[in-house]
Amino acid sequence: MRLVFPNPRLEDRIPSHEDLELMEKVETGDRLKWGSKTQYLLTCVGFCVGLGNVWRFPYLCQSHGGGAFMIPFIILLVFEGVPLLYLEFAIGQRLRSGSVGVWSSIHPYMTGVGIASMTVSFFVGMYYNTILAWVMWYFLNSFQSPLPWSQCPLNDNLTDLVSECKRSSPVDYFWYRETLNTSTSIEESGGLQWWMVLCLAAAWSVLYLCCIRGIETTGKVVYITSTLPYVVLTIFLIRGLTLKGSVEGIKFLFTPDVRSEVIQGLDLSTCNLRTFLSDV
Repeated sequence: MRLVFPNPRLEDRIPSHEDLELMEKVETGDRLKWGSKTQYLLTCVGFCVGLGNVWRFPYLCQSHGGGAFMIPFIILLVFEGVPLLYLEFAIGQRLRSGSVGVWSSIHPYMTGVGIASMTVSFFVGMYYNTILAWVMWYFLNSFQSPLPWSQCPLNDNLTDLVSECKRSSPVDYFWYRETLNTSTSIEESGGLQWWMVLCLAAAWSVLYLCCIRGIETTGKVVYITSTLPYVVLTIFLIRGLTLKGSVEGIKFLFTPDVRSEVIQGLDLSTCNLRTFLSDV
């Protein structure tokens, strides 16, 4: 049974279920497949957890009224986020093509949508790999006692603490001076920091090894990358519940403030945008 589309040419470009089965039999030897349904499900689940869950989303909740932010967020998630997610799954399973191929199959004029989606994914990958390089740098420096960002270092004469660190804090000094080594003004670009270059190269190398043979290698990696974030989130939850003021924080999260501008609809567009920026 074939679907009837308003555009008669669209029906010819989208294969029927029988055509898809025939194509699958012909192309089985050439097209890579997931090793099992578990690998596919773990990959989808892995996309639900990112840096936004641990890092950005709590900040957005706190800065937009806690429970007041959760109400429009859940509404937008149910009526906008989830339908778009299922739409991507549906057209991907139906047309069995990449981002560009899917939209060009629907209509050649929509090829630009696929190219734009691919471009966004590329820039998001660059953004997150930069953060992973920072994480790797902090991870390597964590094998010290005391931690380098827990106290100010001594000056060159070993007579006193570094004055710049004393004026700010050990955390800020390690971040801006030891990690990024930022320049004093925007007119000065500064130079490459070899330690960050190595960490960034290592992050891209790990990504390459995970994707070197497509889903054949990615399907094996997801058993770790899709389950480890949930273990880490559980550890963070247990640790957070043991901190002072955790009960007040939970109350703030689930208690909406009717005076908040998010509840009153004045900041709905911002909440809409941040629904997607939060990676939730």
